[in-house]
Amino acid sequence: MTESGVEGAEQQLSLATEAARNLATTTKTVPQMQGITSRWLLRLLPWVEAAGGAYRVNRRLSYTVGDGRVSFISTGTDVRVVPRELGEIPLLRGFGDDEVLHALADRFEQHEYEPGDVIAENGAPVEHVHLIAHGKAHRLGIGEYGDQTVLGVLVDGDHIGDEALAEDVDDWDYTVKAVTACTVLSLPRDAYQQILDNSEGLQAHVRDVRAGSQRSRNQHGEADIAVSAGHTGEPDLPGTFVDYEVAPREYELSVAQTVLRVHSRVADLYNQPMNQVEQQLRLTIEALRERQEHELVNNREFGLLHNADLKQRVPTRTGPPTPDDMDELLATVWKEPSFFLAHPRAIAAFGRECSRRGVYPQGIDLNGHSVPAWRGVPLLPCNKIPVTRTATSTIMLMRTGEERQGVVGLHQTGLPDEYQPGLSVRFMGINEKAIISYLVSAYYSAAVLVPDALGLLENVEIGRED
Repeated sequence: MTESGVEGAEQQLSLATEAARNLATTTKTVPQMQGITSRWLLRLLPWVEAAGGAYRVNRRLSYTVGDGRVSFISTGTDVRVVPRELGEIPLLRGFGDDEVLHALADRFEQHEYEPGDVIAENGAPVEHVHLIAHGKAHRLGIGEYGDQTVLGVLVDGDHIGDEALAEDVDDWDYTVKAVTACTVLSLPRDAYQQILDNSEGLQAHVRDVRAGSQRSRNQHGEADIAVSAGHTGEPDLPGTFVDYEVAPREYELSVAQTVLRVHSRVADLYNQPMNQVEQQLRLTIEALRERQEHELVNNREFGLLHNADLKQRVPTRTGPPTPDDMDELLATVWKEPSFFLAHPRAIAAFGRECSRRGVYPQGIDLNGHSVPAWRGVPLLPCNKIPVTRTATSTIMLMRTGEERQGVVGLHQTGLPDEYQPGLSVRFMGINEKAIISYLVSAYYSAAVLVPDALGLLENVEIGRED
């Protein structure tokens, strides 16, 4: 010990920071919220005014039939087609005799195929209608230069050979080979013929379908508009008219609501330097907007994942999202595509596939942000697109805008107590406990104006490690 105290101890020569902080004003942030995302879908969708709370999409009358997928029920390892779902086969669309449909469903035979097995072979007689109950298969044919090429991919619910029911088709003109283990239900042509011979109602339905199928249609199923071109002299010009859908679809605005409660004591006393009500309201609106984007993606009535046309849904070729798959998706929305939307993990999986091939997509500038792109189309993250428990997701591609017959968002402005476009904050009063309540409401929906405005790349594997 020394006279000055403990050896090595230093004497304090100035005010300590711990004590000084008692006289200082703390610099603070506004409340932070981890759930806030970029919400690219809400930012980039063109928003259309839906006066009256509804939006009607008028389209040309279309005669396309049988473009859906068939559903199945399973009991253990036994799989059976849902009889009513046979209406997705073109020849049976609109046929409502349940007894005959059940008889047809009972005649389907279940077969299991391993990867590489041939389900239907080019040149063999067409003797069955095949329904893909589970799995993935390639439709193979001879390309322009004599080599074998993939003409298409068949997945759950697809069907082949159904044209043999409507007309005399002798042989398969392509080969169908299983890519994964496949469960296939097959209806022998003879079994179908027996049921047809015993049902006058089915016979009449088949005659009506064959007569209606002779109407001239374009590639989208719309009635052709007769036009004459390149003529000389004074020939008789064709007459025509454009028919519309009799019962067009109407989209009603949906709503997301909550009641914000703030105690009057908090609102009165703790407003410096930040307004408590304003910050509470800001975070509440952020949560509502997040839910709004989730509904625009996932809602079963108007959500984009559930409103893409079945013909606009393509599966991946091998599982992970490859550049080839993205090009296939671009082929579904080839008229002025606006942007891709994918879960961040799906974007990472696409980046791995690009790196594996030595392809390095260039980013582009979008509203001052540098974002990844493919073929010049922005690839934007959206964590509202679900990832399944088997680590698969979906990538969306859309064309936007009313003038381009694309995807549009719907809202209504001019609401009472409107705080933001399509969002209102209404004072509900103060209760006996001195709690102030505000009703916060957001009204919204989305519409796909024509089917080819939205395409989906489905069953995207995002967790595969090669």
